[in-house]
Amino acid sequence: MPLSAAPEPDSPQRRYWRAMRWLTAGLMLCWAVAAFGVVYFARSLNFSFFGWTFSFWWSAQGALLVFLGLVWVYQWATARLDRQHGEADHD
Repeated sequence: MPLSAAPEPDSPQRRYWRAMRWLTAGLMLCWAVAAFGVVYFARSLNFSFFGWTFSFWWSAQGALLVFLGLVWVYQWATARLDRQHGEADHD
């Protein structure tokens, strides 16, 4: 018998990792849209925003704010998933 047997098809561990994969995939999609989506449409987003063109403001400030928000959402959501599935760190 192997040292670490695969979890049962609908075990709590498998549900936990399925939820983590969906969370990660969703946040990576948001990251890709923030990083590449706005840059791709930069010429059509040529309007004034806080005194700068939107595409310039986005590359200088907006994307950074989105990335920081994604880190915060990831931390909050993983802590919530850990509590729900009993995977909380016991330090």
